[in-house]
Amino acid sequence: MDMANVVIVSSQMGRVADNSQQKRNAANEPAAGDGGLWPFALGFYARPGVAAALIALQDNAGVDVDLVLFAMWLGLSGGGRLDAPGLAAAAGAVRPIRTLVIEPLRALRRDLKSAADADVQRLRERIKALEVDAEKAALDRLAARFGRRDASRRDGALPLADAEANLTRCLGRAAGTKPAALIRGELRGCAEEILSAAPRPARPSA
Repeated sequence: MDMANVVIVSSQMGRVADNSQQKRNAANEPAAGDGGLWPFALGFYARPGVAAALIALQDNAGVDVDLVLFAMWLGLSGGGRLDAPGLAAAAGAVRPIRTLVIEPLRALRRDLKSAADADVQRLRERIKALEVDAEKAALDRLAARFGRRDASRRDGALPLADAEANLTRCLGRAAGTKPAALIRGELRGCAEEILSAAPRPARPSA
């Protein structure tokens, strides 16, 4: 994902978030995992400072943003921790989409940013939309192949520690950077919001 996609992402997020919130209100369910990886990714990407931090990690440290979003969602939704082979398998699963579609589209979109021709800019908008579609395809593949539930999760417990461990593994050497610290802070804030929205166990009647 990239800053130039924020307008598209925010527009899509508004529609998805409204529908997801209505469903969560009706079912009284937490957002992460239960709403799916794509709605989680849109919502998290739109949190304050997250887009810029993720792009900095992507451009300066070679971090795969889709893997980062997937890894956090996996932990928050009760899927447990990614080990090194699991992360490698996830990266391999989306590598064709990333290398053959997402990265070339991103490069082309950035190259066309300064073009003055109006028709070129209209085409660039279509490239942005296609890039977002490719991002969604990658995330959908990750969720379908590697999304899982931890049977030990009970009473709506949120395994934030798993999400943080997954984030650290994905970031590698970039885990100690300022953008990583911002992402980690927003992850904790997201977890707190999910917990506050989770249903509380009913008290036994006297």
